[in-house]
Amino acid sequence: MRKWTIPSVLFLLCLLFLLPDQGRRIQANAEAESDAPVDPPKVEEKLGAVPHGLSTDSDVVKRESESMSRKTLRADAEKFEFQAEVSRLMDIIINSLYSNKDIFLRELISNASDALDKIRFLSLTDKEVLGEGDNTELEIQIKLDKEKKILSIRDRGIGMTKEDLIKNLGTIAKSGTSAFVEKMQTSGDLNLIGQFGVGFYSVYLVADYVEVISKHNDDKQYVWESKADGAFAISEDVWNEPLGRGTEIRLHLRDEAGEYLDEYKLKDLVKKYSEFINFPINLWASKEVEKEVPVDGDESSDEEETSETSPSEEEGDEDDSEKPEDEKKPKTKKVKETTYEWELLNDVKAIWLRNPKEVTEEEYTKFYHSLAKDFSDEKPFAWSHFNAEGDVEFKAVLFVPPKAPQDLYESYYNSKKSNLKLYVRRVFISDEFDELLPKYLSFLMGLVDSDTLPLNVSREMLQQHSSLKTIKKKLIRKALDMIRKIADEDPDESNDKDKKDVEESSADNEKKGQYTKFWNEFGKSVKLGIIEDATNRNRLAKLLRFETSKSDGKLTSLDQYISRMKAGQKDIFYITGASKEQLEKSPFLERLTKKNYEVIFFTDPVDEYLMQYLMDYEDNKFQNVSKEGLKLGKDSKAKELKESFKELTKWWKGALASDNVDDVKISNRLADTPCVVVTSKYGWSANMERIMQSQTLSDANKQAYMRGKRVLEINPRHPIIKELRDRVIKDPEDESVKQTAQLMYQTALLESGFLLNDPKDFASRIYSSVKSSLNVSPDATVEEEEDIEEPEAETDDKEAAAKDDSDAKDEL
Repeated sequence: MRKWTIPSVLFLLCLLFLLPDQGRRIQANAEAESDAPVDPPKVEEKLGAVPHGLSTDSDVVKRESESMSRKTLRADAEKFEFQAEVSRLMDIIINSLYSNKDIFLRELISNASDALDKIRFLSLTDKEVLGEGDNTELEIQIKLDKEKKILSIRDRGIGMTKEDLIKNLGTIAKSGTSAFVEKMQTSGDLNLIGQFGVGFYSVYLVADYVEVISKHNDDKQYVWESKADGAFAISEDVWNEPLGRGTEIRLHLRDEAGEYLDEYKLKDLVKKYSEFINFPINLWASKEVEKEVPVDGDESSDEEETSETSPSEEEGDEDDSEKPEDEKKPKTKKVKETTYEWELLNDVKAIWLRNPKEVTEEEYTKFYHSLAKDFSDEKPFAWSHFNAEGDVEFKAVLFVPPKAPQDLYESYYNSKKSNLKLYVRRVFISDEFDELLPKYLSFLMGLVDSDTLPLNVSREMLQQHSSLKTIKKKLIRKALDMIRKIADEDPDESNDKDKKDVEESSADNEKKGQYTKFWNEFGKSVKLGIIEDATNRNRLAKLLRFETSKSDGKLTSLDQYISRMKAGQKDIFYITGASKEQLEKSPFLERLTKKNYEVIFFTDPVDEYLMQYLMDYEDNKFQNVSKEGLKLGKDSKAKELKESFKELTKWWKGALASDNVDDVKISNRLADTPCVVVTSKYGWSANMERIMQSQTLSDANKQAYMRGKRVLEINPRHPIIKELRDRVIKDPEDESVKQTAQLMYQTALLESGFLLNDPKDFASRIYSSVKSSLNVSPDATVEEEEDIEEPEAETDDKEAAAKDDSDAKDEL
């Protein structure tokens, strides 16, 4: 036997050397016949403990290295141009001086998590979509190759078809793309990229060449690739290892982005940004272990050095077992070896499943940043973490963001966007359930995890489930309590009596002025809630804030206003207009100010709609001081004055018959102004008319039905009114008196906030009045300008042409 052993071993060794060489020749011939470029590496699923996660033969290694070193688009791939907005976005990112490039990893992990959420939701009704074996493991894997400077992020999510790759990564600019570009140009903050749905493009902060390998259950495996040069390519993937399902993104890092090949750096980034992702995030990490190796025996020690996996050790043990007994226990020594294995980076339990008392403020803030994709330094205004028990059981965490989204009110009634994620038994279902919270609370961030709702039904059926109404009711109550708590804990919101006590007892001034900040961001949502939610109208009214004639620029609540009401005052006085400065000078406030009444200023257009629904508060009715019905106590001379000016009011009403003036009355609201125009109690105010006329699709004919009846109120104590009365009594047909009365009415219209139907007529009356004051004759005419004949244009053109011809001849 020994005689044939050595030749047999030599023969086998020769075969081993010849076979790879033959494989290389075949590969070389294949490459010579095809123009297709060599393509990226295969990544094995079961990597065991092989260094760098590679378990390929020498030919594959060679092919990988050639492909990766080139970083060029494959010649046989289908080429596409980026849509203009996407190209613009990528140019901004590539040329950005933004220092925090770390955001790319959190965006890719967030996208991977979304893809996993989608496939898990589909699996609720169709378990076959998950496939078999490793495909059922819903996880995110991060792998790096220091030699080739490649960072890979892989998920086993829903994957993308060829059409998805084109649509999502290149040609169609979603609304978020242009919105983000606009935001970047104003603020320069790339940190918000995830909120606009274009987070993928942040990869170009660190990479100059990107490959996206994706496999969807309904399509073949494709590769999307781009060097961010205005184009991208897509080709069917026939060279990489089949993914089964999901997406792998390979970033060919720039030279200056080498820090992202450091395992510790990646671990820190995942902990910082993605700690609360609901799927396992695993890193292919190196690990040093101590191992015993024989002191003597070069063959065995070489075997140990090249081996990095447990199967190799088992083979070594089997070899040892075949040795003689005297060689089984050789002398050994301990050496350090590097092995590779998957390391779980996010092992934190979901916050909403924990006891609220055990969760720290820092953890809530981190969770909010992860949920909202907002990684600024600002903390949320408030949060509410609670467990609901009873017929419907669920856990929820709600946050009030520090800033309102840019497009919060742009498409308020048409948008179906929701910031509340719905989970059923820890399984993500949807973030498009606008039934969970009403529109006016859509700015809240958070999630709801229900144990009562069914899992294996469609979204449409789930939307009709009776439990949703109960959940919605409890969420609204908790949300309003959370917002009220911001006000309760704000020292600036306390009454003057309690203010000193609050300031003395408060060691932390962080909450000072918080509710004012909240109101400036989300006050309009509270007002919309009063309009839309009749059930919670009184609770929402307590959250209202506004400036008043006595607030000195600070915000005031209705409760504070009522506490300062005068004895005997039954109504809450308010006025609407375009600005506080304009309202402070309004003639409607003259008498109220003199009598020391406080008046609320409403300057937001939505306030006009608000006051149509908010009729009273705590048994006190609201009274618009620019409308009829204002009561300021009894005037002993009211009847006497009415009788004294009866002839004037009757005459003036007749003179203004063509202007649709309903009546002329004695006013109880004026002090220094001769007259104002008020509207009927249930009609539009002057401010509402202005708002409606400015609407793009307004219809003047239909608006005529909603305009309030106009009433001219005169100040009987004003000298102009007294003089006008005397002149009317003397000669009611005096034309100059009629002109004066008309001019005063038009002036009152302007001062009361109305728009004139005929500005030219008003201007003519003003100029006539100026003529009279300057003793200019009414018949004086404008001096005519002398006509000076201008030279004909043709003559100039002929002279210019002749000059051009002579210049041309001179040049010749």
